Formats: sequence, C-alpha cells, structure tokens
Amino acid sequence: MVNRIEKVAVLGSGIMGSSIAAHLANVGIPTLLLDIPPKELHKEEEKRGLSLDDKVVRNRLATEAIKKLKKQKPAPLAKKGNIDLIQPGNLEDDMKRIAEVDWIIEVVVENLEIKKKVFTQVDEYRKKGSIVSSNTSGISIEAMAEDRSDDFKRHFLGTHFFNPPRYLKLLEIIPTKSTSPEVFQFMRSFGENILGKGVVEAKDTPNFIANRIGTYGLLVTVREMLQRGYTVGEVDSVTGPAIGRPKSATFRTLDVVGLDTFLHVAKNVYDKVNGEEKEVFNPPAFMKQMAENNMLGSKTGKGFYFKKKTDKGSEILELNFETMEYEPRRKLKAPSVQRSKQAKTKQDKLKALIYADDRAGELVWSILKPALLYSAEVCHEVADSIHSVDLAMKWGFGWEMGPFETWDAIGVEKSVKRMEEEGEEVPLWVKEMLDKGLTHFYQAFDEYYSEGSYVKADLNEKVIYLKALKEDENVIMKNAGASLIDIGDDVACLEFTSPNNSIGLDVLQMINKSVDEVEKNYKGLVINNQGKNFCVGANLMMILMEAQDMNFPEIDLVVRQFQKAMANIRYSAKPVVTAPFGMTLGGGTEICLPSASIQASLETYMGLVETGVGLIPGGGGNKELYLRQIQSLPEGAKIDLQAVANQVFETIAMAKVSTSAQEAQQYGFLRPQDGVSINGDHLLHEAKNKVKFLFDQGYKPPKREKIPVVGETGYATMLLGAKQMHLSGYASDHDLKIAEKLAFVLAGGRVPKGSLVDEKYLLDIEREAFLSLVGEPKTQQRMQHMLAKGKPLRN
Repeated sequence: MVNRIEKVAVLGSGIMGSSIAAHLANVGIPTLLLDIPPKELHKEEEKRGLSLDDKVVRNRLATEAIKKLKKQKPAPLAKKGNIDLIQPGNLEDDMKRIAEVDWIIEVVVENLEIKKKVFTQVDEYRKKGSIVSSNTSGISIEAMAEDRSDDFKRHFLGTHFFNPPRYLKLLEIIPTKSTSPEVFQFMRSFGENILGKGVVEAKDTPNFIANRIGTYGLLVTVREMLQRGYTVGEVDSVTGPAIGRPKSATFRTLDVVGLDTFLHVAKNVYDKVNGEEKEVFNPPAFMKQMAENNMLGSKTGKGFYFKKKTDKGSEILELNFETMEYEPRRKLKAPSVQRSKQAKTKQDKLKALIYADDRAGELVWSILKPALLYSAEVCHEVADSIHSVDLAMKWGFGWEMGPFETWDAIGVEKSVKRMEEEGEEVPLWVKEMLDKGLTHFYQAFDEYYSEGSYVKADLNEKVIYLKALKEDENVIMKNAGASLIDIGDDVACLEFTSPNNSIGLDVLQMINKSVDEVEKNYKGLVINNQGKNFCVGANLMMILMEAQDMNFPEIDLVVRQFQKAMANIRYSAKPVVTAPFGMTLGGGTEICLPSASIQASLETYMGLVETGVGLIPGGGGNKELYLRQIQSLPEGAKIDLQAVANQVFETIAMAKVSTSAQEAQQYGFLRPQDGVSINGDHLLHEAKNKVKFLFDQGYKPPKREKIPVVGETGYATMLLGAKQMHLSGYASDHDLKIAEKLAFVLAGGRVPKGSLVDEKYLLDIEREAFLSLVGEPKTQQRMQHMLAKGKPLRN
C-alpha cells in the first residue's frame, strides 16, 4: 500500500472529473486527466489536416476540459497557474501511464458495465499497492470490484466528491467488504488533511448518505407543494435560511444542480427500493416534462426560475408548474415568517415556523416531519451513526443543522407526540431512546445517542471548537464586540463577536487589551473566529451616521484608535498570528497585514475594498500593503519603488479581492512565508501551532524603521494612470478624487523621491485623506447604497 500520494490519475474529464483534477492541482498534486479518444474530427481539425490518429486529436476531450477550467464559475482553480499540474491524455494510449500514479479515480459515465470494463484495464496496468476509487454517486461499489484481483480489491473503495469539489466539503468514503482497513484509514486521513475535506464513512447503499436523504427531502417538498397549493417562490421563501438551509432553498438549488442530474440521482434510488419510499423517489410529471423541454436550470437558462430582461433591468420569474409558464415571484406571507425573522437563535427561528398555525407553519411542518422520520428510518442503513448523517447533510447540502440536530432544536418529545397524534409511525429506536428518559439526540456537540447511550464523536485532533472552549469557562475577558479565549498551550485567541464581525470601538478596545494580556501571560495570540466570515470591515453604519451628523472629531478618534490597535499588533512583544477565512475585507485585511504571520484558509477572499464606498483604507492598510511588497522582494534585489507603489495603488484603487488565499499571495496580501490551510476546520489549530513555533524560535517584533517613498514624482506617475482611466470613461469624477487621495498617501505626500519617512507621518496623511473623503456627499451616497443594497454604487 502507498503511504503518500504524489501523483494521481483521473479517468473521465467531464465536469466532475476535471473539477476533481483541479482540486488536486490546488493542493499541489500533479494529475493525469484521461478520457476516450473522439470518433470524429472537428471542422477546425480537418482544416489543419489532422487525422483521428494524431495525439492532439486523441487527447482532445481532456485538453478541452482543462481549458474550460479557466472559464468555469465558481472557479475550480484556486489560482490559474495550478492548471499546469494537470496533464491531458486518453484512455487508450495512456492507460499504461497509470503505473506512475499512487491513486486512480474513476469518473466515467454512470454505467456499471462501462465502469467494470475500465477497471479491468486499470487492474492490468496499475502498480501493486496503488489505491483505486470510484466517484460514482449511486452505483454499488461492491459490484464494481467483482472479478478483480485480490490486490485491487484490498485497495479499492468509493470516494464520492460533491460538486463543485473545491467548495463543497463533503467526501463520502465507501469501503467494500474487501477494502483493507489501513487503506480506508489512510484515505480518510488524506481526505481530511491534504484535500481539506469533511470525510464521512458511508455504507454501500443507493446514493449513500447525503444524496439519499437530501433527494428525499427535496422530492417531499415538491410533493407537499403540489398537494397543498403552494407556488415555487412561496416554497423557497421559507425553505432557505429560515429553516437553516442555504439561500438557494429548494428550487434555486435544483436549478444550480441541474434538473437532469437530480432526476438521475432520484432514479438511482427509485430503481432499488420498494413501497412508499419508491413512490417518493418517482418525480412528478411536470418535472419530467421540464427535462424533456430542456428546462434544466442554470445550464440551459431556464428551470424553476427564469431571468428576464426588462426596461427596468433584470427580473427573476418563477415557473407556474400547472401552465408551464413563467410568472412574477411570490413570497409566502404569514405572521410566523415575521416572528422567525425576529428570533435570535436558530432554534427559536425554526420553532417560530414549525409550530405556527398558519400557511408557513403548515408547509414547514409538512416538509420537515417526513424528512426527520425518513432520516431516522434509513440512518443505520446508510451510515454508522446519526452523527455521520448530520455531518453529511451539513457538508454536502449546506444545511446549518443536520436532521437529528434539527430534531433536537424543535424538541424531540414534543414533535414525536405530534407525529404520533397525526398517525405517523415513529422508528422504534427513537421511541426507545425517549423511553429511557433521553430526550435529545445530542448530549453535547461531540456526544450523540447510539444504541442506548451517549457516545463520544471521533473528532480530528486538529479541530478546535471555540464554542466548546467558551462553555468550559476558558474566556479570559470579553466585551460586546469580542472575546479573548484560552485555547491551551499558553496561546490565546481573540474572537470577534460583533454583528458580521465588523470592527467598532469595542473590537479595537479588545485588540489592545488582548495584546497587553498576551504580552504578560501567554506565548502569543491568534486572531480568529468561527463565524461565516472572518471580518467584513469597519462598522460602516456607525461611520456614516457620524459623518451625516458632521461629527468628524468622533470619526477622527475612531481612526486614530484603529491605527493604534494595528500598531499594537505589529509591535507586540509576543507573536500575533491572524487566521482569516471567507470574506476578509477592508478593515478585516488591515487587521491581518501588520500581524507577525498569517495562516489563511484556502477559501479566503482578501481585499482593501474601501474605494467601493468612496474611501481609502484608514487603519494603516495602505502603508502595510506597500511595506509587504517591499519586504517580499528577494534579499539584495534592487528595489523599484515606483513599480511597488504602482502595484499597490492599482490593487487598492481597483478594490481587488482575491478569490482564494493562493491568489491573495499574488496580490501581496500574503507573504511567501505565510501559511494556507486547505481544511478550514484545521485553521485555528495550525495558527496556534504557528504562534508556538514563532515563540520557540525566540520571536522579536520588527523595529520601527523609516520607509522609502516615491514622493511627488511618484504621485504624478500614479495619478497619470488614474486620469487616463477617467478620460476613457472607466472612472467617474469621484473615482478620480479618491485616486488622487490614495496616490498622495502612497507617495508619501509632497516630498522628494526616495525620501525616508516615518510611520506616524504616513498614518497622519492617511487619516487626513480618509476624513476628507468621508465628508464628501458622493462618498456618503456610496456608503448608504452599500448598506442598503449590499453592492457598490458608481457615482
């Protein structure tokens, strides 16, 4: 058996195969992508005088799939350069090359006989001990391995990725009866630690875990819509965040997945089950008609929704499944919807809907009740534990709570009583649990019910749960905006808790207090949280309100406090490591830049985006990004200050945001020595280890040194580019005004080129520029528009 995977072959270059190859490239693994040779020439190939025997033609399918990776959205590649790690080939000429690889992933058409033919060849050419897996979404893993060699069977299993593989966390691993336990454990570890996946062991049953339960839930929702007279839009308005599901809710999700794909997954189960379950997995006639009419969703431009262009802009219409025509969207209006929005916890939001005596309550109960019962019925058929089922649904379908966590949230006793009053048959094991006086599926986040008692979940040691630490009284200090938590090994973590993790005076105060506390009593500090995003910037509402009240001294105070807090991070005697993830915008990026080191999640979207609201960074971000670019240059290299200033000017003026941590390195937000965590759940652990490493290496903070600037001539150079964009119509008058302020700050003001200036001077002119812009009516318009619409205004 292999003990490390250095090279992979992916057999099949469709959307799924090429996307898996892209994710392997994202984590630095060279990958061979193979597909069948084409049977006909393209017209372009004929013009070039090529034949079906030419290598370029025979590799065409894989080559074209690789090219498409650069254009797909969301982007399968964390940075475009990763594509160089994927090499095209074909299944006839290059099958012998699988002897070079450590893992072979089959992603060909969902047909058992075709898969078995491919595996016959794989068994012939693979090296002994190499791992072989299938990415099937529903075909029996056992059946695929029939008639194969013993070594093949020991090293064979299912590895079911969810699409898109870069973004969806779930990886279902399905061992066969012959799979070596060592192979399974190795792939589990590899999936979690190298691929960054949430790995769940699934049993070899139709559609495994997530697709089995998720497809059932979606079809039950369609059934209840038809029987109870709801519309597509009404259903989606209460089956998204209101019940802890993604914003795409039910029918928008189907449009994104593709109706053809969904119907195929449903048929997988329909063909293999009986009775009432079989009927649920038989989609209604209107969905089959949609497929016949090529109304497949996003891929064909029409599905359950259709975006229509009108004189007033784009309008999204919903499908009337009775007439098969598109109509204006409707939302479900009921008192419980409003009560749910006002509730503070996710449990209270759900209870406000599910127990309501109105149209919204009726719909939500009619959808959730069968989904919960079905999850309990099939749980032990598809997985080893309720915990595995919950994780699969959260990681694969984006549910905020799995089915058993949802059941706990609404009250198991109360809901079971109602189910039985309505004539439902509750699975025996659930009633036995209640008979024992155990009224929850979970006793704690890591203790779940199993065969009569609560057992501890098998958690990866690299996962640190801040919520659990806080419950165990590890909070050192806190205020309304942040908490300082002892995370063990003499390391503290500063967690933002403000709405959207925005930065206000309370957060700045906690940064200063945390640095003081850590300097006295800890090895170092991690700045991290486990919310949806790391930080979306400063409290824009607060700044706008003060600006509209002409309270500029108060804004000046806030900016000074921000700059002071960032200086405390930079010059802390103990190492401060920031661990960003998700949206890390504006002030969120400014917090990261002065830290001793950054450990970023792969999915980190960094950017100094203040120009989008008519401002420039005010917390030292201009200076810090400029310094980073200079310090990242090779030692002894001649520094072209103008080139550095131009690059930083362009990055900030255009509000560039990285689409990954790897791209953030290209923009200069991350240095080469900063780390990237592929598995976001391991981010805090890896940041903590970085703090310990820096401390053990005898960490010393940077010295306060003067900074070389480009001065007046550099200012003129930067401004020239901005004026050209203005003259070309790409920048408005106000854009030009912002660019002038930004160029002045980056140039160091009216000083000769090459002048050395101190940090305080740069921070002073940055603050002055920020204050002058915040008083501009057009800037205030941009801020107001961002707060109201969530997108920038061009004025």
